[in-house]
Parts: sequence; structure tokens; C-alpha cells
Amino acid sequence: MSTSRRKFQTIDLVMLPMFAALMAIGANLAPYLVIGGVPVTLQTLFSILAGALLGSKRGALAMVIYLLVGLAGFPVFSQFSGGLRTFISPTFGFLLSFILVAYVTGKIIERSSEKSIQTFFVACFAGLIINYVLGTNYMYFAFITIADAPEGFSYYMAWTWMVAPLIKDIIVTILAAVVAHRVYGTVQKRLPVQNRNQAV
Repeated sequence: MSTSRRKFQTIDLVMLPMFAALMAIGANLAPYLVIGGVPVTLQTLFSILAGALLGSKRGALAMVIYLLVGLAGFPVFSQFSGGLRTFISPTFGFLLSFILVAYVTGKIIERSSEKSIQTFFVACFAGLIINYVLGTNYMYFAFITIADAPEGFSYYMAWTWMVAPLIKDIIVTILAAVVAHRVYGTVQKRLPVQNRNQAV
């Protein structure tokens, strides 16, 4: 087995579970803070960081690992929930979106020839937009099809619920962009040689 291959395995065994664990922690820092039907978490922050620092494929894979662990029954989702019943939760769309958030965030940075702070802001906010568009629309359709919607529920109400979490997530996305830009080069140097062409 080549040194490069061993290094790939080592960093995967450390970094992927680490970001999956960070997602679980971020889901439950404020386990019972819910606005409307939406728990307030730091998962958006960690999914964006996963893509920005690990790259599109590794970042998305870390999110897949997190999702599978939760669906297997471990209480890693918000409010210490888990299991297959999550499939029918109105907020399941947000969990699914984290995979695409990490992938797109990482892909934008990978494809940029200049790893400037502006690139990281664009990538991180693209991830945030994906998170809200997919998650909120899924939540709306879930409430009107498979869940018990509150009285007077509407598409406007679904987005109104997201205003308070959005303010928090705009702040943490700015933080994610700044942090990722500063440590990106260090993380990339630990990746296999064939992936270093995307480093700073």
C-alpha cells in the first residue's frame, strides 16, 4: 500500500468522524430551543466548515456518515433524536441539505484558482442558501402532506419561522468563511499529494 494511500485512510478515519461528531454536538448545544417547528442549532456552521476544509467529496461523506448514524438510532439529531422516524420529520430536509451544503461549498473553493477570502464568503453563503431553500421547502411540503400542520399554516409562515435562525446562521457563516480561509492551507497540506493542487 502506498504512503499516499495510507495517508488518505488516516485523514479519513480522523477528519470524517470528527465532523460527524461536531454535527451531533452542534445539533444539541441548545437542545430544546425551537422556533416554530425548527430547532436552533449550529449544524449549518459545521456542514459548511466540512465542505470548506475537507473538500466537496470528503465534506459530503462526513455529512452522509452523520445522517446514517442518526438514522441507525443514535441520538445525534436535534433534541437528542434519531432513528428511522426522522424520515417523517418536517425538518428532515435540513438534514438532507447538509450533504449538498458541504459538497457545493467545497466544490466552489476547489474550482477557484484564487483561494481568497471573497471565494470563501461566496462558497460558504452558497451553502447557507442551499440549506435554507431545500430545508424550508421540504418542511413546508412535509407539513401539508405527512405532518400535522399548525392552524393557519402557510408557505409564508414556514419562511417566517426561519427569520430568527437565519440571523444566527448569517453570523456563523461569516465566522465559518473567516476561519476556513485562515486554516485552509494547513488542512490541505495534510491531504494526500494528489489533492494538494487545490491548496492555497
